[in-house]
Amino acid sequence: MDFIHPLARGAKVWKAQLESGEAKRILVIVTNAELNPESKKYNAQTVDRLTAAAEEFLQESGEADGFLLANRLRDWENSKDR
Repeated sequence: MDFIHPLARGAKVWKAQLESGEAKRILVIVTNAELNPESKKYNAQTVDRLTAAAEEFLQESGEADGFLLANRLRDWENSKDR
């Protein structure tokens, strides 16, 4: 089952290796929504909608142990608010 949402530009489950040696499955969601609360472009409702959808997906699918929201790499360099 794939995570699909209008605010998600892509999503994939990755295995994260913890220091203890334990592996966790993490749903990494790439979005172009502003994630920095200090930014002028940040919209809490937008981030809350995406977060709620990710939490619901995890509960229904059991595909991963948690999730991470990240901006597209090309947005990192172009951020004027940082």
